[in-house]
Amino acid sequence: MSSDLTHFDKDGNAIMVDVAAKDSTDRVAIAAGSILMQPETIDLIQNGAMKKGDVLSVAQLAGIMGAKRAPDLIPLCHPLALTSVKVDLTINPDRNAVEITARCALNGQTGVEMEALTAVSVAALTVYDMCKAVDRGMRITEIRLTHKSGGKSGTYEGA
Repeated sequence: MSSDLTHFDKDGNAIMVDVAAKDSTDRVAIAAGSILMQPETIDLIQNGAMKKGDVLSVAQLAGIMGAKRAPDLIPLCHPLALTSVKVDLTINPDRNAVEITARCALNGQTGVEMEALTAVSVAALTVYDMCKAVDRGMRITEIRLTHKSGGKSGTYEGA
């Protein structure tokens, strides 16, 4: 892992990385995370009985919107012309969890890791918001990058 921090100039001031000289390449990032909850909360989601509506569909849409808004939320994050954002939420009854994955893609000069991570985070926060009336003890956990490809640094495969 490199110790060079790219978001600081020689004087330690925060900067947005200049990507103008970088080649455009196909870039993909996949992130994942979970939200753990009570079994009763899982049942309500599965049965469409949550008062605020279809939790998984609303969270999916929120995740897509979150990916598109990453540069508005994260300082120094480049605004990108995403060509694809896919967010999937699945119920894992063995873990009493909603598992979330997000895949972002584009052809450009910088990666889409922050967009994928933001999509997972916003989707998880939306699940929490929609279910908090019945389960305030939910835990958002394990948000991580699981795959990155494209660009000079090549491919990364995480857990």
